[in-house]
Amino acid sequence: MIDIHCHLLAGIDDGPSSMDESLALAQYAVERGVTHSVVTPHIHPGRWSNEALTIRSSVDTFKKALADKNIPLIVGMSGELRVGLDALQMVANHQVPFLGKWGSNYVILIEMPHSHIPTGMPQMVQWLMQRNIRPLIAHPERNKDILRNLEKIQPLVDSGCLFQVTAGSIAGRFGSTARDRAVQILEMGIVTVLATDAHNLKRRPPSLDEGRDAAAVIVGAEMANRLVVDNPWKIVSCQFE
Repeated sequence: MIDIHCHLLAGIDDGPSSMDESLALAQYAVERGVTHSVVTPHIHPGRWSNEALTIRSSVDTFKKALADKNIPLIVGMSGELRVGLDALQMVANHQVPFLGKWGSNYVILIEMPHSHIPTGMPQMVQWLMQRNIRPLIAHPERNKDILRNLEKIQPLVDSGCLFQVTAGSIAGRFGSTARDRAVQILEMGIVTVLATDAHNLKRRPPSLDEGRDAAAVIVGAEMANRLVVDNPWKIVSCQFE
């Protein structure tokens, strides 16, 4: 399986605080069937000052540690870009690493605030699409606007966004309300990928298999496998060529 949204790098955001924790997450992911993890540290100016160069440095260090410990996880890199005033400028300055491509479009992982869908979201999506960049919306099932009213997701669907639902949401790790929304979004047929959004072993582990298995009950095993293998590989395979 291919996990294209996870926080495995040590000391770079709210994921693991040490390399030992990073390696434990990687080992856990491998044991649960993950072969490739694309690390996506938060890019959130004013809170997490990450960008392509600093992420690359952390990834290189992580890869060396994985090799030293003989952990067979193949690692790619991107970032989780928080919607905000500085986000588009960072994209324009090539500071945000793409996940890969979807068809002829580059793909960027976008995080909205958990509390709401920002009023400027349609304009941001339009700006990106005009530049051949397709947003992949992280964990829409946990956004409170969408939790209150599922119809709030429709403008994002209509604008051409892709959607990443969290494996743990489908498995019930974020509560029954988030699970219900995740199931509904799956049933709508608009989910592009499942990913772990892993941060730690205790509460948010890289358990992509549990999301796949829970999704299989809803949409069938073939579609569930597509969401954790075929579609994520379609996006990120260019990183590993």
